[in-house]
Amino acid sequence: MSVFSENLKSLRAFHNLTQRQLGIEVGASERGIQNYELDERKPNYEMLIALADYFDVSIDYLVGRTNNPNMNR
Repeated sequence: MSVFSENLKSLRAFHNLTQRQLGIEVGASERGIQNYELDERKPNYEMLIALADYFDVSIDYLVGRTNNPNMNR
């Protein structure tokens, strides 16, 4: 499992969201979120921005380039 997949799943769980709820918030399908978490698909840049904005973290944090969620936002 990729760092992105792990971080996405952890953030979603921390915010007590289902995959469906998160999908609605960021404009993705439930299956799309599931595919990201299972590392079966990679999000495009627009989706990375939507996820980072929703969770108020940096894209670098989402993809594992830093452990600091607020770095380089």
